[in-house]
Amino acid sequence: MSNNYVGVSERLPLHRWIPLSFQHVFAMFGATVLVPILTGLSPSAALFSAGSGTLLYILITGAQVPAFLGSSFAFIPALIGIGAAYGMPYALGGAVVAGFFYCVVAAIIKTVGIGWLDRVLPPVVIGSVIIVIGLNLAPTAMGMAMNGANGQYSLVFLSIAAFTLVVAIVATIFFKGFFNVIPILIGLVAGYLFAFVMGLFFPAYRVIDFTKVIEAPWFSLPTFQLPKFNVMASLTFVIVSLATICEHLGDVMVTSRVVGADFYKKPGLHRTLAGDGLATAWAAFWGGPPNTTYGENIGVMAITRVYSVWVIGGAAVIAVLLSFVTKVGAIIQTIPTPVMGGISMLLFGIIASSGLRTIVESGVDFKCKRNLTISSVIMVIGIGGGKLAFDVGGGLQFQLAGVALATVVGIILNLVLPKTVDSSAD
Repeated sequence: MSNNYVGVSERLPLHRWIPLSFQHVFAMFGATVLVPILTGLSPSAALFSAGSGTLLYILITGAQVPAFLGSSFAFIPALIGIGAAYGMPYALGGAVVAGFFYCVVAAIIKTVGIGWLDRVLPPVVIGSVIIVIGLNLAPTAMGMAMNGANGQYSLVFLSIAAFTLVVAIVATIFFKGFFNVIPILIGLVAGYLFAFVMGLFFPAYRVIDFTKVIEAPWFSLPTFQLPKFNVMASLTFVIVSLATICEHLGDVMVTSRVVGADFYKKPGLHRTLAGDGLATAWAAFWGGPPNTTYGENIGVMAITRVYSVWVIGGAAVIAVLLSFVTKVGAIIQTIPTPVMGGISMLLFGIIASSGLRTIVESGVDFKCKRNLTISSVIMVIGIGGGKLAFDVGGGLQFQLAGVALATVVGIILNLVLPKTVDSSAD
């Protein structure tokens, strides 16, 4: 550890390594198991494929990119649609094909190089997209923090989320030594205990239910299923993957800015994209949802300044073990939604702030009408829920929305708007 941060290749003592890895597990757990619940896949298979997929990603990127890969929300409509039309094995087959399509794109990028990236992704586009990535997640965080049963506003939920957030902030700002690098874990534990105690004294406000923990066996095998293939499923997932590839560009941007490296150049965008694609194909082969790099875990790194790929790898191993240790996984699932909401308020805000930092440090001039226009359009489309959708046949629909659409529009505007016009915005 140097200068109050832990580098990508640094390996920590075991007594620090394990808590830091668990911190990442808690951050990714809720979203990773939610996707299979929504799509009818196995949560245990999702945990197994997320952990093992992350280890595969680390291997392919030469242990140079600290990123945790969990269940992707972008593929949910395709999983549900193909699953209903042809059966879930064919949806999984489509995801496998999409993962290999990533590798085709990665091979093209390796061939043509990345010199074009400096032109299509200048700081005004990169910074604005990173802001969108963080703020696009803001409604999710606030929903978890404020909304109880049936989506109704709950002051109890808000109080739990606020307490969790305050503890995490205090740990981030005021705690020293090792406790300063596990503020997320500290906030989660404090919020969990606060919710538990509240439930003891006020049973009407009980939000922790141990029924599933009691009923769950200690050990069980993940529920695996093998993919099947047809043309329509494969084509649908390949089309959807055009959007997720754009999201991959944004996620690698964010991680680069947080860590202070340029992962587009080293280990190379072709390797990060191939790693993401092969992890997705691997996950679908075992019956898990397609994978993607997680903003929650990027936020953890931004707050703690612990960028060690060993810590991420440790979290991946824990995820794989949890897919077999059913009882522990059930305990983690009892973490109240408002506790995760309070933590997410900090994590997602940190991502957006990283985008602001990119714009400020790059000296983007917002007196320039061109820069102002590009940034404004990106943020309105990305945060406002912009969507481009059309039918691809078989009752299925291609959709480019949110961050992916904002990225594409930002790139197009940057390429077509002239740079020689009057730069004054006044």
